Amino acid sequence: MDVSTLTIKDIKKLLESGEITAESLAGFYLERIKAQNTDLNAFIEIADDVIAQAKAIDVKRAAGEDVGVLGGVPIGIKNNILVQGWEVTSSAQILEGHIGAYDATVIQRLKDAGAILVGRTNMDDAAMGSSTETSHYGPTKNPWDKTKVPGGSSGGSAAAVAAGLVPVALGSDTGGSVRQPASLCGLTGLKPTYGRVSRYGLIAMASSFDQIGPIAHTVEDAALVLSVIEGKDPKDGTSVELPNTTIAELVDTDIKGMKIGLPKEYFIDGIDPEIKKSVMEAVEEFKKAGAEIHEISLPHAEYALAAYYIIMPAEASSNLGRMDGLRFGYHSGGENLLETYSRTRGEGFGPEVQRRIMLGSYTLSAGYYDAYYRKALQVRTLIKQDFDEALKAVDVILTPTSPTVAWSLGEKMDDPLAMYLADIFTISANLATVPAMSIPCGFTKDLPIGLQLIGRPFGEYDLFKMGAYYQSVTDWHEKSPE
Repeated sequence: MDVSTLTIKDIKKLLESGEITAESLAGFYLERIKAQNTDLNAFIEIADDVIAQAKAIDVKRAAGEDVGVLGGVPIGIKNNILVQGWEVTSSAQILEGHIGAYDATVIQRLKDAGAILVGRTNMDDAAMGSSTETSHYGPTKNPWDKTKVPGGSSGGSAAAVAAGLVPVALGSDTGGSVRQPASLCGLTGLKPTYGRVSRYGLIAMASSFDQIGPIAHTVEDAALVLSVIEGKDPKDGTSVELPNTTIAELVDTDIKGMKIGLPKEYFIDGIDPEIKKSVMEAVEEFKKAGAEIHEISLPHAEYALAAYYIIMPAEASSNLGRMDGLRFGYHSGGENLLETYSRTRGEGFGPEVQRRIMLGSYTLSAGYYDAYYRKALQVRTLIKQDFDEALKAVDVILTPTSPTVAWSLGEKMDDPLAMYLADIFTISANLATVPAMSIPCGFTKDLPIGLQLIGRPFGEYDLFKMGAYYQSVTDWHEKSPE
């Protein structure tokens, strides 16, 4: 049986009925990875105990024990989320040989839910990139067209799910790194509200932005994974007690009377006309179901990219200061401490990471802090206020996820600004700390298009309702690469 296109819901039914076992399911995916991953480079490493994990689930199920809501479901893990005993490097040379000393909170919760941890998925170097081309392990290819990028920085996770190597994978989203690759690979990708999911055990890039989220085929699958990994964690002071928890089975598709806002600042010149056409066709589907469509304004949206690329590098430069080659990871010797630091970090960090560290260090330095960093924080506050005001009038904001579909490998590597512009529609949700989700809504040039739904803080349920309705009347999410 080919299960490569099945959803978690379908897989759970087969496992619970006894039609397949967790061991046979794991074996299927391992064979598929063996056949395809050398070319795709979606996985960096496969865990050596995948079959053992699956056998343990089969034994528990046969004994009538509770195997958890994900009992036997394989999942890929982005290479910046700690798993005890695994090498976890954030796809950066400077963390080469770094072994996870403990499980991230999301990993422990996945284990408790019976998920099978398959292996490490590729990503941009230290999560810095929009194409998964800066990885120390080489670029990942898009399964829809292997001459194209899968997006980034969670491109390995997206490519793995799109290619049917796993039914679901975890990514992390700092400025769109779950949603943008989900869009470019024809998948559903969720960035939860900041604080909904614990960051404990996530290798930090920019601590006030980072959130872990699922990449899956369907909204229902994304909701199910969120229900497992979300919730207050005493090990993460930014995690919160949730006003409501996710129950995937309760997500309905009745959107009559819901208000959708279309921000005029997002439907701009420069966006691919085919993307705009597909997104507006999706809007018509929502109108048919009784949703109300309103034009809204997010007046400070034009400053989001500039503010993000000041605040994010500043936080990244501070976070990456601990990576010096002395306590863990890559080490290059020198005649003195300064030379050791310089050589280790110069060799261990790739060009994009070095660029952002230097930019962040500059904006935090004396004489420039007020002119750049403080001003960017003020702009971030204005952007958040824009979203707060808009979401008083509408339930959900709808935009394109990406201004383009997947581009060719190498096309933007020599033009950092062009690469940064790939995230222009996603970064605002991170600045405003609100939830956002990308779902597939069409194709152009045989490549997937994604639309983005943005909600109120902790309003993931509204996103799930809108997305689940759309997927109940369309089949874009059922398409898979040949």
